[in-house]
Amino acid sequence: MSKLTEGMEQWKKEIEQWSRRGIEFLQQIPPPQLYAACAVLLLTTTILILIRLFRRTKSNTIVLTGLSGSGKTVLFYQLRDGSSHQGTVTSMEPNEDTFVLHSESTKKGKVKPVHIADVPGHSRLRPKLEEFLPQAAGIVFVVDALDFLSNCRAVSEYLYDILTKSTVVKKKIPVLICCNKTDKVTAHTKEFIRKQLEKEIDKLRTSRSAISEADVTNDFTLGVQGEAFAFSQCCNKVTVAEASGLTGEISPVEQFIREHVKP
Repeated sequence: MSKLTEGMEQWKKEIEQWSRRGIEFLQQIPPPQLYAACAVLLLTTTILILIRLFRRTKSNTIVLTGLSGSGKTVLFYQLRDGSSHQGTVTSMEPNEDTFVLHSESTKKGKVKPVHIADVPGHSRLRPKLEEFLPQAAGIVFVVDALDFLSNCRAVSEYLYDILTKSTVVKKKIPVLICCNKTDKVTAHTKEFIRKQLEKEIDKLRTSRSAISEADVTNDFTLGVQGEAFAFSQCCNKVTVAEASGLTGEISPVEQFIREHVKP
């Protein structure tokens, strides 16, 4: 016990000596420099804490949405397990799951799972989209490239509503317009769909401008006044790509997901 006591006493003396030296050193530093050093240390610590908190809270949710019949749910299953589920799958409730992308299931090492929410496209069920937007890292807006012209107005209206939502604009949530079913010969190209959507949205923003001023729920307007609308004018990044849920040609969707949900 005596040796232990002696050891403790020795440590105590050394700590006291280092403390005195530290105090003497600090006393030699001019107050302005000492305050500046403390301020820099405090600022650096605060920034590091904020960065860590931001990284922890960054979302891994990707929202799939679009009109009914566009192929959202088939796309969901392709992303999850690589199956097409034998054609059209109709969902009346949000279909969501957290998983490693099927294309990455054989990769070695740690791959971050993605939370995919497939939101029904029926007009009466669209309010459910509001539940997922606050957590969304990205939105995949699925368009039926086969029946696009007959649904162009309805597609444009739904897309307009999404692009003017306050959550989407303020958080600058990226949007991928996924032109689905492009494996079919009669499917429209992504460039054709993009141009038609821009034209329709340009008409919509003009017709809705008066309503938007009186409607507090319609938070933002699109485009630049006096110019024809283009997706490049949006505050958030909007891109257009082609895919086919039935054949599993969905690499542009997977790339979009991994761009915004890091592995």
